[in-house]
Amino acid sequence: MRKFWIFSVIMSIFIFGCATTEITPPKTQLQIREFQTRTFDTNDIKIVMKAMLNVLQDDGFIVKNAVPDIGLLTAEKTLDATDKASEFWVQLGVAFGGRETPYRKAQIIECTANISEFGKQSRVRVNFQVKVLDQRGGIMEVKQIDDEKYYQDFFSKVDKGLFIQKEKL
Repeated sequence: MRKFWIFSVIMSIFIFGCATTEITPPKTQLQIREFQTRTFDTNDIKIVMKAMLNVLQDDGFIVKNAVPDIGLLTAEKTLDATDKASEFWVQLGVAFGGRETPYRKAQIIECTANISEFGKQSRVRVNFQVKVLDQRGGIMEVKQIDDEKYYQDFFSKVDKGLFIQKEKL
């Protein structure tokens, strides 16, 4: 009986140890563009732009540039991304005469929006990008946010903002 259990444990480890994780293919540019774009039922670009400004400011973004004539909007938000464990080990190493190595200190989320009239509607394409900075301000990583849910949540807030704008609340 004991041999059976040992054999079962070894076979379980072998079977589950050989399992591979499914590799998802990268999203195509068309797929990314699809979830970055939303159409709203108003052709008043200024109302849409104002709603987006309010949503971005509510989310802690600082608006860097807004050009209503061409429907361009840029904003960014800085977040603390300090990796406390890495910071501790780097400082401990420096205290013992080691060299300071970079660790994550901050994240900057940049937003660029393109708002344009589309017949009796408005079309908005928004793009979010994350920059990870080290403790000296050096860029460690730059990547586009390609999480569809992130964009859905943002556009949901813009929808609510548009409703508030139209109702003048």
